[in-house]
Amino acid sequence: MLGLAQLTVILVMLVPIATPPWDAAGFISASGYALWLALSVSVLLCAGRRLLSRLPMRLGAAAALGLAMFVALVASAVVHGLFASIAADPSLPEFGRFVGGSAAAVVLLTAIALRYFYVIDRWQAQVGAQARAEADALQARIRPHFLFNSMNMIATLLRRDPEVAERAVLDLSDLFRAALGAGEGTSTLADETALAEQYLSIEQLRLGDRLRVRWDKGAGLPWSMPMPRLVLQPLLENAVLHGISRLPEGGTIDVMLGEREGMLEILVANPSLPPSDAPAQGAGHAQASIAHRLGYAFGPRASMHYGWNAGRYACTIRVPVAEREAPWRERGRP
Repeated sequence: MLGLAQLTVILVMLVPIATPPWDAAGFISASGYALWLALSVSVLLCAGRRLLSRLPMRLGAAAALGLAMFVALVASAVVHGLFASIAADPSLPEFGRFVGGSAAAVVLLTAIALRYFYVIDRWQAQVGAQARAEADALQARIRPHFLFNSMNMIATLLRRDPEVAERAVLDLSDLFRAALGAGEGTSTLADETALAEQYLSIEQLRLGDRLRVRWDKGAGLPWSMPMPRLVLQPLLENAVLHGISRLPEGGTIDVMLGEREGMLEILVANPSLPPSDAPAQGAGHAQASIAHRLGYAFGPRASMHYGWNAGRYACTIRVPVAEREAPWRERGRP
């Protein structure tokens, strides 16, 4: 509101008219008057926001504009009366034009501000709904053939190695429990890392020596840092499905976690066929969903980059560590 008020004064000053141009004193007086009106309206609207918000949207907007007009009428009448009583100033507009013009300008600016706030609120709600919908869609990202292969692998282990089979069942249970809760609540860096390790342990039982994993966890990582659910596991699933499983000899997946310059960096790299030989439509969908949810959770400083380089496919996530102590930005949570 203060910005709109000051912008209006600047626009009026810049308009080419026949009257003499404004001097510094006139600009300061007009700015002070406009900012005082804007501040008065803003404070009154903020004080009455609970009552206004209980009204239907159209009625509440009309009431807010009426309140702004009332404040402008009273304030401008007081100002005009003070200036008129101090000294006769020929440049002072007549009472009706001064009060009516001030009230009309305030109502228009208030309407613009309310419309802006409404559009921003609807946009943020839409972004939040889209982020939650994409998180819910990740429930289907753990492909059915992975479940079938895992169950068959566990069945073969039951007689040969019951302890390994039991551990695989527990890891599989944790993995699908996380998938079913992908759109609910938050996770932490420690939980996401543990879930990724459980997923890779199941895939290592299935692929054997073809799958090798190399972890590099930096010192002092913010393990309690809030993270969206299912951020790391889908990247590793893509690395296995579109990389390791397509190579007869298998390969090594590198997973590196570190903190640098106030940013948490997560790198997942794996050997892969060239893009023309390894279509990765599913990988692109998962990466786009993760990038969108990270942007919603951490703001514009979050980034995600991926691509092929020298026979390896790498995906890098960077999010600000400073957000780990801030309240989680999730709409609709109590």
